[in-house]
Amino acid sequence: MIKIGILGDIGSGKTFVAKLFRYPVFNADLEVKKIYKQDKKCFKELNKIFPKYILSFPIKKKEILKVILSNKKNLRKIIKIVHPIVRRRMKNFIIKNKESKIIVLDIPLLLENKIEKKNIILIFVQAKNKEIIKNLKKRKNYNLKIINILKKFQLPLNYKMKKSDFIIKNNFKMYPVKKSVNLIKIKILNK
Repeated sequence: MIKIGILGDIGSGKTFVAKLFRYPVFNADLEVKKIYKQDKKCFKELNKIFPKYILSFPIKKKEILKVILSNKKNLRKIIKIVHPIVRRRMKNFIIKNKESKIIVLDIPLLLENKIEKKNIILIFVQAKNKEIIKNLKKRKNYNLKIINILKKFQLPLNYKMKKSDFIIKNNFKMYPVKKSVNLIKIKILNK
């Protein structure tokens, strides 16, 4: 099994690129949403630490955003509770898809959480800042303050780029990005 890790800035199109591989994708952001909706144990732990904000189950994204905005240090506390659950789900995903030739890991903090091992092929999604901002503004819960807090948890983009095996330039147009993905797929499968 070949593991591909997708790296890039917030809003650079990592999820879009991950889907273009047409192999099973583990999307950490999606898993976090499911955890907030389904995991009562997680709710109880967050409720115990943030009783003023995390009020009812399922956990609402608005409540999480309020926790983070009330104090930047709260994000670390949330991560300590949520990330081990995401990690377990990722391990289960890998086991479930062990017959797949390739799996794609769409995990925003892949390097930061030392999830990447030597056997993961890293692909950096590069996009122009102007395009990223335009893309982010389309999101339902766009909040520049939250984005800036999240960015502080990330390693520098040039470090991530240097660690990557491949770079995909995302101009947010389907054809050129799909072409890049297909070329990388051919290289990876022919190694």
